[in-house]
Amino acid sequence: MWFCDECLRRVPRIEPPTCIRCGREIEPFSARMCYRCRTAPLEIERIRSAVTFEGALREAVHRFKYEGLTVLAEPLGSLMVECWSRHATPTDVLVPVPLHRSHLRTRGFNQAALLAYQLANHAHLPVDEKTLIRHRATASQFRLTTAERRENVSGAFRCASGALSGQSVLLIDDVCTTGSTLEACAVALMDGGAKRVQALTLARARF
Repeated sequence: MWFCDECLRRVPRIEPPTCIRCGREIEPFSARMCYRCRTAPLEIERIRSAVTFEGALREAVHRFKYEGLTVLAEPLGSLMVECWSRHATPTDVLVPVPLHRSHLRTRGFNQAALLAYQLANHAHLPVDEKTLIRHRATASQFRLTTAERRENVSGAFRCASGALSGQSVLLIDDVCTTGSTLEACAVALMDGGAKRVQALTLARARF
């Protein structure tokens, strides 16, 4: 396979010290929270990410998402399983960040859902792909500022039912950059009655 076991071993893991809230890497001997979480914290309870979004991992994610190389779900998912083993938290259900139906038709799959099922097989947790929906298509976040990212996804998600009411939800996504998408999902889930919302992503961008 193009992304081999040796590649997996070489991918830089995200190691402490990290912000206890958003999981961003912080300087040694600094406060336990990054500056943003101290001054303008996200509503989502916690974000953790397995590896940094760079090098071979960045290329693997690109091939996974945009070239349809879905066989990469298994090795990439194994990195999330490894991270989950270190940061497991009480969870009732895994919820992948949804694509808008137009994007799903174009791509043919939701990469976050494929990763969620890899983790589910290890953690023995159910995956809910139906309750949280992206009811408004959004522009690519790639070249947007933090404020523009937040505005772009604000109100883009909602819960189709109360199926997650009272549940502890773990959101799953491939890459976290500023956390704006995860935050928008968390707001929708809490509006839908979720008891708590945390997130686990494959990678964390240096932003």
